[in-house]
Amino acid sequence: MSLIFAIFLPIIVAFVIPFLFKKVSNIHTGWFVLLVPLGLVAFYGTYIPDIMAGNTYMEEFAWIPSLDISLVSYLDGLSLLFSLLITGIGMLVVLYSIFYLDKEKEKLGNFYVYLLLFMSAMLGVVQSDHLISLYFFWELTSISSFLLIGYWYTKDRSRFGALKSMMITVFGGLMMLGGFVILGIMGDTFSIRELIDQASTLVNHDLFVWALVLVLIGAFTKSAQFPFYIWLPDAMEAPTPVSAYLHSATMVKAGLYLVARFTPIFALSEVWVWLVTGVGLLTLFWGSIFAVKQTDLKAILAFSTVSQLGLIMSLLGIGSISYHVTGDLVTTFTFASFAAIFHLMNHATFKGSLFMIAGIVDHETGTRDIRKLGGLMSLMPISFTIAMIGSFSMAGIPLFNGFLSKEMFLDATLSLQQFNVHSLDSWWILFPVIAWIASVFTFVYSLYFVFHTFRGKYKPELLPKKAHEAPLGMLVSPAILAILVIVIFFVPNFFGNTFIKPAVAAIQPLAYQVPADVGFKIKAWHGFESTALYMTLGIFLIGFLLYKTIAKWVPLYENMPAKISLNRFYDGLMNLSDKGANRLSSSYMTGSIRSYLIYMFAALIILLAFTMWVKDAFVMDLTNLAPIQFFEVLISVVLIISTITILVTKSRLTAIIALGAVGYTVALFYIIFKAPDLALTQLVIETVSVALFLGAFYHLPKLNKYEKGKEDRRFRLNNFLIALGVGVMVTLIAIASHSQKLVVSISEYYKETVYSEAGGGNIVNVILVDYRGFDTLFEISVLTIASLGIIGMITVRLAKKKGDRKVENK
Repeated sequence: MSLIFAIFLPIIVAFVIPFLFKKVSNIHTGWFVLLVPLGLVAFYGTYIPDIMAGNTYMEEFAWIPSLDISLVSYLDGLSLLFSLLITGIGMLVVLYSIFYLDKEKEKLGNFYVYLLLFMSAMLGVVQSDHLISLYFFWELTSISSFLLIGYWYTKDRSRFGALKSMMITVFGGLMMLGGFVILGIMGDTFSIRELIDQASTLVNHDLFVWALVLVLIGAFTKSAQFPFYIWLPDAMEAPTPVSAYLHSATMVKAGLYLVARFTPIFALSEVWVWLVTGVGLLTLFWGSIFAVKQTDLKAILAFSTVSQLGLIMSLLGIGSISYHVTGDLVTTFTFASFAAIFHLMNHATFKGSLFMIAGIVDHETGTRDIRKLGGLMSLMPISFTIAMIGSFSMAGIPLFNGFLSKEMFLDATLSLQQFNVHSLDSWWILFPVIAWIASVFTFVYSLYFVFHTFRGKYKPELLPKKAHEAPLGMLVSPAILAILVIVIFFVPNFFGNTFIKPAVAAIQPLAYQVPADVGFKIKAWHGFESTALYMTLGIFLIGFLLYKTIAKWVPLYENMPAKISLNRFYDGLMNLSDKGANRLSSSYMTGSIRSYLIYMFAALIILLAFTMWVKDAFVMDLTNLAPIQFFEVLISVVLIISTITILVTKSRLTAIIALGAVGYTVALFYIIFKAPDLALTQLVIETVSVALFLGAFYHLPKLNKYEKGKEDRRFRLNNFLIALGVGVMVTLIAIASHSQKLVVSISEYYKETVYSEAGGGNIVNVILVDYRGFDTLFEISVLTIASLGIIGMITVRLAKKKGDRKVENK
């Protein structure tokens, strides 16, 4: 199996799922889908030894060669880690969904198609080396996540959450595309590898910071960083398997991947360092503060995800400082990147299990409202155990993997004092302080999630369903993730050497070349001299006190003004744009075809006139012109008189006859200029047109009806100016195009090939039948469809009249 084929394998299988869902109704579709991520995990697992040795793999497929756009799959330590997360967590999510989603009640064909589409999109994102193909897959994740979040489309909140996520992430994607285009212009390439090689020269380019900011907007929107995080809580309306997959392990990690992948390009600028670090810490702080306020289990996890994503983002920012220091400090700050990737992996394990437990609680009790829950520990002991493991890991308590990466995070923030921060002096201390406060609230909401759900008083009267333990099949996936949480704590360096070091080698290629050369060792005990140890003890003490007194201080959140919230700003912006669009469209969508023609012709005049003026395109060359004959002048005079007659006559019959005269006069010009086929066509069309006008003459309104009413002088003046402008512009363009032959006329090609290539002697006929054969076929098809539509309308109208007559007779 090739790397490119592996990316598209889920999409290929997705085409089969709808048919499989209909044909094999007695077996849950998920069992067939499960084979896809299972096979991909095995496939990517074969690359682990070579990637650990420092090797990389690349495959290329020419997508649009004329535009130098290719599908390039690049597999290194970073992309391999993400690919394994995407397929591994995807495998557990599919297994979980088999027991979570009822095959009798849910449209599983749609669900698994969307899920496989998203899986392919994420694999494409993390393996693309070409900026344009990366953007293609990036937007495909937005579209597929929109479909997954809005899976229960009959619910208003699901549709709202899906639209909100797509609006924000697609906006970020467009900004990111702008950054990609600027990068391509600066480096004269869209290859990420080649841009990394040019990083030292790109940093001095005037557009470098613009590209940096635009790419970061894309990363921040996708990874729910402040202030773009507001889409993530609303996306919790998706089915729990979607939340466990998209919002804990994959989609929200795409922005982190983007920052990690582009660090070798942008980290040479301190703007990158402080934007990534600052926004990450602010997001960590903001998410942890507001997670405690939530009462919905998935909402708590949503804000905790925002917080944890901010933590990882800040670590990537601190790690990028290694590009600005020398000596031992390079290793010090590279350690932050190591911690970022390690916590990214840990977060996927404990947060994935917690989302699944939240879904189990909802599935078995009928509610996610934590105010109605409590006392479930004795009824759901396995779920409680898994929830406790995941929550304690998220809180950073020892014996669980989250403790290890949390300690590394605190050490990384403290290491900022070793960096010469321009003009900040001792203000660096704010970073570890913010990190510590956020960690305290992380401890609080972690305990709040598990103990308020499973401890305390059981409230059966508030539950829609009688609580009971979930079926074994639904517990397998979160149990596997919970086991990994513990295993990683006890053998962290196995995972560090196997997955983390090769991934960090892709982020910090200037720090080292071979992953084995990185001397980082993960350990739970750093000695009593470790400042992080005392920060952790403070987190446990203050966090436990806040948790025990949570009922006394949580009401303080109610005093926060709701009118200045980011969600209110988003809603106001959407409402304003909706009203503005309605007002704008209603101002010109009058229902009058005449008005629409005026708009189009006016735009045509303005655009063409502006273009000719800017390009200085008007040229008049009267040489090599054939002499004008008397009869040509005479026919022109007849043409002009006939046209004016149409405008000034007060008789509808006279107008129709004058219109026919215009058409027949044009046919005479075709005959004079030796175009008999066009003349014949023109004569036929004019004859039919005049006949139709005369046939409908009885139903046409009188001209004086408009003269006395709507058609006042101003109206006639507007029409005159529009008509005059179009006529003048078309004339000027015709003169200019004839006067400057920039390229050889295509008629020469037709003259040379019409007989030899098409075997015909009539150029016009051959063009219509051979050179533009499909065009002619489609035109005929359109006319056929229109004719059938007219026949259908006439038939329906006649049938209706016939029915009305029968009713009258009765």
